[in-house]
Amino acid sequence: DIDAEVTKLVDEKLVRRHHALPLFKRGNRLFVAVSDPTNLQALDEIKFHVGASTEAILVEEGKLKSTIEKAMASADTALAELSGDGDLDTLDISSGEDEDSDASDVDADDAPVVRFINKVLLDAINTGASDIHFEPYEKTYRVRYRRDGILKEIATPPVALNRRISARLKVLARLDISERRIPQDGRMKMKLSRNRAIDFRVNSCPTLFGEKIVLRILDPTSAQLGIDALGYEEDQKQLYMEALEQPQGMILVTGPTGSGKTVSLYTGLNILNTEDRNISTAEDPAEINLPGVNQVNVDNKVGLTFASALKAFLRQDPDIIMVGEIRDLETAEIAIKAAQTGHLVLSTLHTNDAPQTLSRMLNMGVAPFNIASSVSLIIA
Repeated sequence: DIDAEVTKLVDEKLVRRHHALPLFKRGNRLFVAVSDPTNLQALDEIKFHVGASTEAILVEEGKLKSTIEKAMASADTALAELSGDGDLDTLDISSGEDEDSDASDVDADDAPVVRFINKVLLDAINTGASDIHFEPYEKTYRVRYRRDGILKEIATPPVALNRRISARLKVLARLDISERRIPQDGRMKMKLSRNRAIDFRVNSCPTLFGEKIVLRILDPTSAQLGIDALGYEEDQKQLYMEALEQPQGMILVTGPTGSGKTVSLYTGLNILNTEDRNISTAEDPAEINLPGVNQVNVDNKVGLTFASALKAFLRQDPDIIMVGEIRDLETAEIAIKAAQTGHLVLSTLHTNDAPQTLSRMLNMGVAPFNIASSVSLIIA
């Protein structure tokens, strides 16, 4: 017996591609007619689309073919419909135009893929992840979240969906889905409510078995949490507040990627962001929009480096300057000069602890007496 409602659960293209037809459900088990019981890829992909475990029923090839034709003729095959969580289909994620004429084999609007990606994005936001990794391998595909600096696997969709997942993400980020040979950068926005939207910075990178795509979550509310939400001990919080209250000096926040450097800096800027202060930032890129703060995206291609942005800031009557990262001696020297001449400077370095920060600056060529006279606090 064939349940017409169950047949509608799977897209016609998937049924025809794998020559596998859903027949009926018993509880959370979906029984699928196949002519080749070793076709595990078909069962895995149908399981992913429907969200139920699958069990194969062996049917003779000719009979299966005629049954598929009969079932498809009477079913609505415009889109696969999935039960429950209907709001995942209608999440407002802004997307770019799909200008790809050579990617007709990839369906970026495949309903189950859309729902899967929407769920991954929502879960990442709700669990406080900083990054999402979509990673293709030869025989597997995995999705990982980075939380508190640690990556953890959260899903393993069928490897056959590799290109459809990457195509969907690239369309949302306004990337060229026909270009799979070079890395690309983009952004996208998910609107959760009338008053809350989350930005994502997106990077695609070609690997041996497809494109790895990483999303950095840029939640504006994370910069408004307040110093109490940063997890500092009481004495650490007091030291940070005392350094922020100084009219000049340099505050350095250090740590590996995803450890919370940006959130710590933005929290400090929010505390300092009052009407009587002029605040300028140089970032690569500006991750979160801060009203009342003059934010500049550095662009090395046109010569707008951290160093050149700092030089410009010093002619803009600044009170507070934030530099996304001190990467070289020129930037370090200008930042130190600013910190010594009546400006409060905030920045980051990629070191693992406070002592390494001093060693890193010395290795750059910064004079020890300049470090001693300008650096007021290092947070690691």
